[in-house]
Amino acid sequence: MSTPLDPPKGNWWDIPVNRRESIWLGIAGAWSLAIFGWMSGFTRFGDQNPVGETYEVDPDEQWARTQDYLDDAETIEIDGREAVIPPDDSVYITGYRFAWEGLPVALEAGRQYDLHLGAYDVQHGFSVRPEDSLSQQINLQIFPDTEWIVPMTFEDPDTYHVICNEYCGSGHNGMHGKFYVREEL
Repeated sequence: MSTPLDPPKGNWWDIPVNRRESIWLGIAGAWSLAIFGWMSGFTRFGDQNPVGETYEVDPDEQWARTQDYLDDAETIEIDGREAVIPPDDSVYITGYRFAWEGLPVALEAGRQYDLHLGAYDVQHGFSVRPEDSLSQQINLQIFPDTEWIVPMTFEDPDTYHVICNEYCGSGHNGMHGKFYVREEL
């Protein structure tokens, strides 16, 4: 009795392929090429993928830039919490175990900001979503030694929740912050 693991008997390589099998192989090949093309196009076109520039930066330098930004910024109280108002269109956020330096921040709806994202110690996930919706969110990975400048516009006034979605240690579950997006500040 033969099993599927046994080699086939005879000269099976030279046996002609059944017409139906050829059709299914052709369909599978065409479908594979179509999916590959769609996947390639999906990453290049549309607003679903954040773009921006990345730079190599020393983590201490990233931290110093964030501190300078916070020194230049004003603050406002929203929902009983003090939030940073950026002095210009740049927002500096640095992740470190187990918090976001630069958050919470108050932003104007419809205005484009350049988020300068970096990590001080280990890799962190940067997930942003409206507070009342799980279907609209953006997930980014930020790394030490790298500053990622991501242009971002929040169209709708809301409170946007920020969490670290990359496990970074025992205090990971408390690593969150907020964007308070308002019509006017």
